[in-house]
Amino acid sequence: MTFVTNAPVPARVVLSQADIDRALTRIAHEILEANKGSRDLVLLGIPRRGYPLAVRLAEKIAAADTTVDAAAIVGQLDVTMFRDDLSHQGTRPPYPTRLPRTGIDNKVVVLIDDVLYSGRTIRAALDALVDLGRPRIVRLAVLIDRGHRELPIRADHVGKNLPTSSAEKVRVRLAETDTSDAGAPVNEVVIEGGA
Repeated sequence: MTFVTNAPVPARVVLSQADIDRALTRIAHEILEANKGSRDLVLLGIPRRGYPLAVRLAEKIAAADTTVDAAAIVGQLDVTMFRDDLSHQGTRPPYPTRLPRTGIDNKVVVLIDDVLYSGRTIRAALDALVDLGRPRIVRLAVLIDRGHRELPIRADHVGKNLPTSSAEKVRVRLAETDTSDAGAPVNEVVIEGGA
């Protein structure tokens, strides 16, 4: 007789801190190239991990273009109340929406998120933007695109395409929001679950 155990599959690291840094550097340069510079550029991070990624991208853009004040082009866009799946998820507190001083009207807004999956978070972000102003262009940059889209949404800038099964979970861990089991800051992307 054979016994099959359903032991949990250990999480596997798919991006290290150095990999994340390289991906963000590439995305920053892609954003500058697509925009033909930094003029009218606004980066809006979607909480929770999209915002620290937006801050990191703004710093990389400022390093590449010394006319840019990184703090002046970054903001945070909370989409909690615009989600269509609130009744299916546990409650979570909304984060404050903070726009750059110049606002978003007639700007090139790049939405920043950690993982693109179904597309529902980005749909909610687009709805939230309509309430705040009228950008000239809206683009999307994500660290990970894992597929499984439920809506016709595509990222303009992707750190890594990561094909996954629906049973797997992609976790982005950033020093600004996460710590290891030992309590140390951690920067990595892991896949949990699956077979």
